[in-house]
Amino acid sequence: MAFNADHIKWFRDSSPYIDAHRSRTFVVCLPDCALESNNLNNIVSDIALLNSLGVKLVLVYGADQKVERALPGRWETAGSRRITTPEILETITSVLGNVTSDLIARFSASSPEAPLLRRDITTASGNYLRAKPLGVIDGLDHLQSGEVRRVNSNAITHQLEGGAIVLIPAIGYSPSGETFHLDTAAVASHVSRALIADKLIYMIEDEGLRDTRGQIINEIDLSHMERGQIEGNDEPDRLITLCDQACQRQVSRCHIISFETDGALLEELFTRDGCGTQIIGHSYEQIRTANIDDVPGILRLVEPLEASGVLVRRSRELLESEIEQFIVIERDGLLIGCAALYPFDKIGELACVVTHPDYRNSDRGDRLLDTIDSRARQAGIEQLFVLTTQSVDWFLEHGFKECDVAELPDEKRDFYNYQRNSRVLIRQVQ
Repeated sequence: MAFNADHIKWFRDSSPYIDAHRSRTFVVCLPDCALESNNLNNIVSDIALLNSLGVKLVLVYGADQKVERALPGRWETAGSRRITTPEILETITSVLGNVTSDLIARFSASSPEAPLLRRDITTASGNYLRAKPLGVIDGLDHLQSGEVRRVNSNAITHQLEGGAIVLIPAIGYSPSGETFHLDTAAVASHVSRALIADKLIYMIEDEGLRDTRGQIINEIDLSHMERGQIEGNDEPDRLITLCDQACQRQVSRCHIISFETDGALLEELFTRDGCGTQIIGHSYEQIRTANIDDVPGILRLVEPLEASGVLVRRSRELLESEIEQFIVIERDGLLIGCAALYPFDKIGELACVVTHPDYRNSDRGDRLLDTIDSRARQAGIEQLFVLTTQSVDWFLEHGFKECDVAELPDEKRDFYNYQRNSRVLIRQVQ
């Protein structure tokens, strides 16, 4: 058992993330260099694993390096964009066709260690992208180089609902029947926006974006970011711009991780701190009223404290019946805090104030208390009381004062557990 202790702990710790990611839509962007990485088979296996866990996956990819090798010196660039002639486009479509076929084969063999037990992985590809030409820029006609005009989100969603991994090469088609080479990273951003995906994931060679000291940036909040904080050439800024555009269209999170690091996708998605750079366009932590879907998350928060006697045990049925009394702190789809308010005319009970152990040395408790205060004021409640056995100091620090059991509302006093001997504290609503 000791030998497997770390594995067991990791698996248990990852279970809330498994629940949070199920039925979510992720768009993963693989650059052409990732398709030639020695780690590609591991990436494919990890994507197949996500699919088996109920994640809806779209894989966007290009093959520019393969095309360049096939046409040495013939694929010209103008600024940051390539000029694609009809002859070069033939090579692009051929190479991307081979890449698509190779990916389908890899997904079909994504669990070679147990072929008889393997769940079949279904992939789907098609003309999901409507494109238009870049046209003439600075006097140069970019010919068959184009940009996304529209994403057929209904067709993609239909495939995702059927359990398929959708494969989208960086090539698009116009209503007039023309074919255009597209920018891979831009396609991924467009697709994520059209699907209102839950995550847009860019895989790059480095471990993530770095600051000017060369340190990996764990998280970027675009609402407070200064572009001068990022190290490197124009590519990091370009990725941030694409992530910003996605976040503005309600894509919940963007991630930039390494395709060279084995397991980076799983570490980023199933651990608290991840391994790359997470980009958010707004605060990804919110306090809100709880709903019935939050019951499992609240139970995970309170059960360790109930087991140790800090909190009075609540059954799932009781919690479901009282769920409207609760507020929760949600962080990236996970519940990390909760509290409840039970009104007794002009006085209310503050109960079940809990924060996740990883976030207790922070202001989450203060924020829960402030929100309860606000709800109490709106309900016409003038005082809050709390019953506690082990958190007296925290409540005293927040303005509560000890009082006698006799000061409790009649309905609460009649059910006071003298054997538990909870301390009673009270304060004015602030």
